[in-house]
Amino acid sequence: MNALTLPTAAWRDTLVDAGLDAPLAVRIHGAVDGACGAKTRRPLVLHLPGGSFTGGDLDSGLPTARLLAQSGAVVVSLDYPKAPAQPFPAALQAAGALLRWLRRARTRLAGAGTALWVAGEEAGANLAAGLALWARDQGLPLAGQVLLSPLLDPCMATASLREAGQGCGDCSIARGWVAYLGRQGDHPYAAPLHAARLAHVAPALVAVGEDDPLRDEGLAYAQALQAAGVAVQTRRLAGPTGWPWALSRLSSLQAPWVAELRPVLQAFLAEGLACCPPVRRPARGAGHPAPEAGPSAA
Repeated sequence: MNALTLPTAAWRDTLVDAGLDAPLAVRIHGAVDGACGAKTRRPLVLHLPGGSFTGGDLDSGLPTARLLAQSGAVVVSLDYPKAPAQPFPAALQAAGALLRWLRRARTRLAGAGTALWVAGEEAGANLAAGLALWARDQGLPLAGQVLLSPLLDPCMATASLREAGQGCGDCSIARGWVAYLGRQGDHPYAAPLHAARLAHVAPALVAVGEDDPLRDEGLAYAQALQAAGVAVQTRRLAGPTGWPWALSRLSSLQAPWVAELRPVLQAFLAEGLACCPPVRRPARGAGHPAPEAGPSAA
């Protein structure tokens, strides 16, 4: 199916009561049939759109959400609170509440025995990385985290930023960091690249573009995770990709980098799902059903 002419029936917008003061606006994308080989269950992904912490919404997050759905996942995108009106930790608190809600609703959304991932692009990847750290600390198991062109380092001193003419005080990335951080610049959930403790966080897929201003901080985070003993897959896509801005343009789903990235996503999701075997229903009269087992069950 042409990615540019997907019917609106491919997703649905709804409100979720996750126990906060107001319901959360989400968009639920159904998995594309046959993409991951699963018939009764799918990977379940909480997706967080980019937008330099101050912009972005369910529409700008549509390309990444559809790419994840085309890779076999049921995707729940969150329209999280934006800075500066609601700086850190508002967006992360909303994402954490939705993650707990998805844990309760996962069988209904994606089938018995499914697992949970977090994913995002640009600032959304920052939130996904912070959410993965939070989930580890809360004892909420995740099957993995997908970080596309992650925005992770408020110092903004990398070579890739300089090469792209970014990192100055009046660029959109700098303005976004200032609006988002407030006085919490050293908090590991806000700036995951500066986290001192990364061990035991969920396995990660980190993808950056060769021409990506956020390339170096993404690669640095992948190396830091690997040094902490975390299973990491790193993809450095050949340019031009136009990342991270191309990730918010629906026309980008026809770009050459999509053909390279989609099978990587598909394999990463399938591998995590394989670690979470389906629930086996006991024979009649054999006692209580077995729990949803598996080292990555979430």
